Amino acid sequence: MKRFFKFVFKALGFLLVILILAFGFLYYYSVNYDMYDLGLDKEAFPELKSEADIPVLAARLVSEMSLEEKIDQMYGEGYSSVPKLGINFLLRGRFPHVYTGGNERLNIPPWVLSDGPRGARVMDQDVFGVTTFPVAMARGASWDTDLERRIHEVIAIEMRANGTNYAATPCLNLLRHPAWGRAQETYGEDPYLLGEFGVAAVQGIEKHNVMACPKHFALNSLDNSRLFVDVQVDERTLREVYLPHFKKTVQKGKPASIMSAYNKVNGEYSANNKYLLTDILRDEWGFTGFVTSDWVYGTRDGIGSIKAGLNAEMPFQNHYSDENIKEGIEVGEITEEDIDRLVVESLSTRLRYAMADDSMEYSKELIASKEHTDLAREAAEKSMVLVKNENVLPFEKEGQDKTILVLGRLADMENTGDHASSDATPSYVVTPYQGIVNYHKETGNRVEHYSGEDLETAREKASQADQVILVVGYTFEDEGEYMILEGAMKKSAEAGKLIGEPGIGGDRENLNLVAEDESLIGAVAGVNPNTVVVYVGGSTIDMGPWEDKIPAILFAWYNGMEGGNALAHILYGEVNPSGKLPFSIARSAGDYPFFNPYTMKIEYGYYHGYTLFDKKEIEVAYPFGHGLSYTTFEYDSLVVDAVDADKKTVKVRAQVSNTGKVMGEEVVQLYVGFANSEIDRPVKLLKGFDKIDIEPGESRMVEFQIDLEELSWYDPESKTWKIEEMDYEVFVGPSSDETKLLVGSFILE
Repeated sequence: MKRFFKFVFKALGFLLVILILAFGFLYYYSVNYDMYDLGLDKEAFPELKSEADIPVLAARLVSEMSLEEKIDQMYGEGYSSVPKLGINFLLRGRFPHVYTGGNERLNIPPWVLSDGPRGARVMDQDVFGVTTFPVAMARGASWDTDLERRIHEVIAIEMRANGTNYAATPCLNLLRHPAWGRAQETYGEDPYLLGEFGVAAVQGIEKHNVMACPKHFALNSLDNSRLFVDVQVDERTLREVYLPHFKKTVQKGKPASIMSAYNKVNGEYSANNKYLLTDILRDEWGFTGFVTSDWVYGTRDGIGSIKAGLNAEMPFQNHYSDENIKEGIEVGEITEEDIDRLVVESLSTRLRYAMADDSMEYSKELIASKEHTDLAREAAEKSMVLVKNENVLPFEKEGQDKTILVLGRLADMENTGDHASSDATPSYVVTPYQGIVNYHKETGNRVEHYSGEDLETAREKASQADQVILVVGYTFEDEGEYMILEGAMKKSAEAGKLIGEPGIGGDRENLNLVAEDESLIGAVAGVNPNTVVVYVGGSTIDMGPWEDKIPAILFAWYNGMEGGNALAHILYGEVNPSGKLPFSIARSAGDYPFFNPYTMKIEYGYYHGYTLFDKKEIEVAYPFGHGLSYTTFEYDSLVVDAVDADKKTVKVRAQVSNTGKVMGEEVVQLYVGFANSEIDRPVKLLKGFDKIDIEPGESRMVEFQIDLEELSWYDPESKTWKIEEMDYEVFVGPSSDETKLLVGSFILE
């Protein structure tokens, strides 16, 4: 018996050694994988003289491929690369390079996707941090498209330096309801705002020969059931509310690629939806790039996706398997010509970027350089929205011996947003507390941090401080991409409620702050007149229970690696806040459209956000476009020119004056009203905005040009866009609040 146990122990020990060695081998080769050149060897293709030759070359290359080689062009990597993805993501907190579509025999280079809504997601093996910007919702609050273009240029530069050339950004899904977990990844609730930012993002990315991939096409505005939910939408709502920003980005930005969504649209999964991917995207909008699936669960039926026009399945070969495709050809469901078309479409686009000459060298020294991190700070400063201010901010900064209390569990936390696909690994993070400390190194004031775990202690400290900065909000655990197993997601979706334990992130089930934050606000409210609540998060919150008790409220968002320094600059008046809300804030959570995170089916209506509140005459807490400044602005002298029939435009001008004592940036907003319409239309819609800087005492004339096509509505009966001949209203002002808008009109006949 002793011999037997001795043998068993030896065998187990041997097996353990084998397992350790095997895992060590797997780990080593997963984190030290081969890297490939993404550029085209032009010497291999002497016939390639210009971009015009690329489609011909792509067709020739495809004609020389076997069926197996063509299929190899249609997916990321084989399942053998699963350990590489899993080990890097779970054990190293980073995404590896997934090489797609390479063919060594034919000298075709691969392409590599990197997520990038707030920084280069995929990093080279010897890079351990990138420039991490505020989330997209924050940048939407900047209302500064030039800033967004510059941000995406930096993201593209750092992607190239990290060996990638395909950016899964921008996210253009509409904020239909503020509880959406991935709200932080998009720009707001308005299609016009999203479209303008989408174009800017694509132009910034593609300036450096990185293929931009706007996502998720389409109607992905709910996360906890995103793999299964069937979004029901009528044709007018689809065309006028949920697609205009994609259309503008495709036609004006001209991105290389589009990513389909997980969800169904009117009963058909997005990756199988020919109406979306071919009829609208290609045939109507003229898109000539290639379409990829969202990752892992983005495809459900390979043959259906081929018919719909999906060029590539990501990140692994699953439904686009050799067996499925060959069987589909054999039984006549698809033809090899269908495969040829999809591969030629993607290859024609990819080769154009692979052959393009670079305007600069993309060295690793550029990653998180001072120039780039300075831009991250600028973005955070221009994004923050001063929602409320009862003569509290800016805080006094002169003098010494002040005590500044930075209060809250999030005050000294590195909290840059979602930890899933939209994450970026910063080389450092300045927390709110650290930023305040940095600022007061020169003043000699004392800065104290307290988490607030004991409410009585927090109240006492707040009463004794000269200034109180209370940081509240969320983390990646509270909102973001919903991280849970597919089966668990489906059970909750089918039940219409949470079944089992919740996953990480996801949609919020209510709009309140977490209980400990609300308790902390309640404990310190009223004890110190120099108190500001700083909110960190990706969307709006219900401030009703406490906003009347707090004199100043600042939306700081998930504000990136330099957020703490930016926060100090705003609080102490080094920078004048200029952000504006990219969404409306209702007085009651019940005023928003219906929203259930756990559902197999949901209907998206024509009205949401400010269009819903305008139409139903619902009073809001804070209107779309609202944001305060440390100076004051006045609007006057609205002029609306006659319609230019030849150019199909109308010009609008208004004067804006800085009547305060400091320089400020103002977001001037233009809305067009449809009160005289014979059909059901919104009261008004955003159709222009401009962010301008004005010195004290200065007046500036701001001019807009409205493209008349922006006024059209979609007639589902004739399947055409129509422009009504009528009297249109024009509104210009600082927000969507009708009481603060100049009013004019023009006649279209």
